[in-house]
Amino acid sequence: MNSSQAVTALGALAHEYRLSIYRMLVEAGPEGLNAGTLATRLKLPPSSLTFHVQHLHRAGLIRQQRKSRELIYSTDFDVMNGLVGYLTENCCGGKGGTASVCETSCAPARVSVAKKSPKKTAKAA
Repeated sequence: MNSSQAVTALGALAHEYRLSIYRMLVEAGPEGLNAGTLATRLKLPPSSLTFHVQHLHRAGLIRQQRKSRELIYSTDFDVMNGLVGYLTENCCGGKGGTASVCETSCAPARVSVAKKSPKKTAKAA
């Protein structure tokens, strides 16, 4: 993937509905989802759904397949992996020498909630 393709893909994902559609399709796997299911889950009218899926399709992020009277949309996982690879190819600037170091260093931060310990009260002397 080159920088122009990455910009196009990221631009297509830079909308709340398109990102939601894409995440649903990633979750659905190679089988994908039909247009009606996507529209129902997002509570979008068909014309709006068409606008958004076509944007993702033009960016090369999803595939469209006709089965009888249904349109089935699915993620193009090769393109998705190419985009992730492009974004992370220089992770950690090549420092560290091993992939595991880079994966750990570049992994998203996990938020942990620390348990509060009960406060100790000073005893009267």
